[in-house]
Amino acid sequence: MKMNPPFRAEHIGSLLRPTQLIEGHRAFANGAIDEAEFRAIQDTCIRDVVHLQEDIGLESITDGEFRRGSYWSHFIKGVEGFTVRDALHTFRDEQGNELKFTAPHTEGKLRNKGGISTAEFQFLKSATKRTPKITMPSPPTMHFWRGRKGVSPEAYPDLDQFFQDLTNVYREEIAHLAGVGARYIQMDDVPFAMLCDTNVREQLHRDGEDATALINRYIRLINDSLQGISPEMTVGLHICRGNYKGKWLSKGGYDAFADQLFNSLNVDVFFLEYDSPRAGGFSVLKYLPKNKRAVLGLVSSKKPALESGADLKHRIEEASRFASLERLSISPQCGFASTVAGNPLKVNDEEKKLRLVVETARDVWGQT
Repeated sequence: MKMNPPFRAEHIGSLLRPTQLIEGHRAFANGAIDEAEFRAIQDTCIRDVVHLQEDIGLESITDGEFRRGSYWSHFIKGVEGFTVRDALHTFRDEQGNELKFTAPHTEGKLRNKGGISTAEFQFLKSATKRTPKITMPSPPTMHFWRGRKGVSPEAYPDLDQFFQDLTNVYREEIAHLAGVGARYIQMDDVPFAMLCDTNVREQLHRDGEDATALINRYIRLINDSLQGISPEMTVGLHICRGNYKGKWLSKGGYDAFADQLFNSLNVDVFFLEYDSPRAGGFSVLKYLPKNKRAVLGLVSSKKPALESGADLKHRIEEASRFASLERLSISPQCGFASTVAGNPLKVNDEEKKLRLVVETARDVWGQT
């Protein structure tokens, strides 16, 4: 039986950049090649990675985010008023090592320049006969990492006007995508997972922010951004704990806000990270409405070690005690390369993990 998205075997979107593409980025940045040459390299690498996904057996296909420096960088380029500054949070690993990063900053009035990722989608659509999936950063991504400090008071003395203009940017982008045939979009969101982390909530409190108020504001922001969306379009929200060179931003389960998120957000499917004990348990799936789906991110995209198929099936069975098997799918917990630098895996490791996702889906559901 042919399914609509989400499929039983999914992946989050970004894939490890091949050497040719990494070298192309470097050459273009240094002025050694022009934009046309760089685009030709991107086109070739995207066709190759599309073929790889199809060969593995995936039904939803992305371009690996091969045209982006990071999963949100195209929004900085495509929206007037955005720039980049240092984030107010840091990535970390199990050893306590920290890593700073940059984040979106609003320096002027926001305006969609017209089709932020439509060209990406059109090329992807032309390269596959399966279901093309386009990914984008969630609206809260453009605010959370710098908070009020990340929005110019000169441009937006009233923060509500900032959120309204941001909403308009997303509405226009989704309408542009629908106009060129997009029927499956995925928003990638780190703020919601961070707001479930006790340490992050305490940091926000010290900075004068209210985590519960932010959750409510972000839910409204996403729902407003999706207002008027076509019923033919499937919208997924990936709730991510951060993914940068194998490091993460937050820990803790979804318990604090799962009921509210699952029932208040107007999306069709939640992509949930469950790759480590930091992610908490499956019991929150009891809050998942019967008209929504959950994709379980059980396979790590941060580490090269290959998971056990038997363990994956056991964990899916465990999750099905809280949400029926027919409403579940499997995927890696995140993309393999949220930035060009990627995670500490090789392309061969990535392929093995994606094949394992497909094999597990076939064993559990009889289809991918």
